[in-house]
Amino acid sequence: MWKIAIVGFGNVSQGFLRILKDKKESLKERYNFEYSITAIADPVKGSVMNASGLDVDFLMELFDSEGNLKSHPNRTDLGSIDIIERSEADIIVETTITNLETGEPGLSHIKAALGAKKHVVSTNKGPVSVALPELAKLAKENHVEYLFEGVVLSGTPSINLAKEALAGCDIKKVMGIVNGTTNYILTRMEEGTSYEDALKKAQELGYAEADPTGDVEGWDAAVKAQVLANVIMGHQIKIEDVQRTGITKITQEDIKDAAKRGARIKLIAEVEKTNGTVKASVSPQEIPLSHPLANIMDATNALTFTTDHLGDVTIVGPGAGRVETGQALLTDILAIHRKYCKI
Repeated sequence: MWKIAIVGFGNVSQGFLRILKDKKESLKERYNFEYSITAIADPVKGSVMNASGLDVDFLMELFDSEGNLKSHPNRTDLGSIDIIERSEADIIVETTITNLETGEPGLSHIKAALGAKKHVVSTNKGPVSVALPELAKLAKENHVEYLFEGVVLSGTPSINLAKEALAGCDIKKVMGIVNGTTNYILTRMEEGTSYEDALKKAQELGYAEADPTGDVEGWDAAVKAQVLANVIMGHQIKIEDVQRTGITKITQEDIKDAAKRGARIKLIAEVEKTNGTVKASVSPQEIPLSHPLANIMDATNALTFTTDHLGDVTIVGPGAGRVETGQALLTDILAIHRKYCKI
């Protein structure tokens, strides 16, 4: 049985825990996968720990009724690092807030977990962007896994698709729509809505934050392009190396002109390998209507992999959502389960 501790109890971790709860019997029958949750660490919502395993049904009922875990009988005042080290977990699920400047607090959480010989699965883009080589080395030295499928397209396979399903292919280029917020805005603008009104609607729907800079200026897409370059192309670059242009200067006239030319404007993250050199960029591009990416609308994401054996392979799916991103965590955990066969 796998013991799992969760660090950060926001929407993604909540979605993940509900998946585990709802599919407990199915996971056992299909994959011989059994688990217990030994801890949840969240300084705002409350931290709980029980090495023998927490009652997930009771835990979720308490959270649904009170919005936090502060009255749980297994409440603890220990900090996240102490919980990681003392929870007796085999796997740490790290889903704290993304920080692209320092990677913290997630970076320290992941280092502590790997150093304690615990596997880590995470949807946190910050540590991947800031310190992937260091974290990969630390995981290797301690004979554990550090997996982060959800950082690019949430639960829609991207890293796993490239490294496993496309194994043996040379991937020459990856290009795609990796930010649902900007794609939603561009979709509304094509329908005649102004940029300002489309952004406001995206914020009302929860697609965009109160400060939408990370999305509309292309930072979110840029870090995903960086991850694709580092992980899939095997070429280490920094986020500053990604040429970046957002959508804030796109007008309805631009969109109409593109339509006249048989194209749509999309914010495209692109990584390409040429003669051993890898270049990564994010920019609005006119995509011909004949290309699969041109027909990706609203908050949907998609990636096209250009390969030597298969030509272009495109995958389409959701790039956000609590259950969708929770699925990425489950995918990574099941990959660890298959590799290490802990029964």
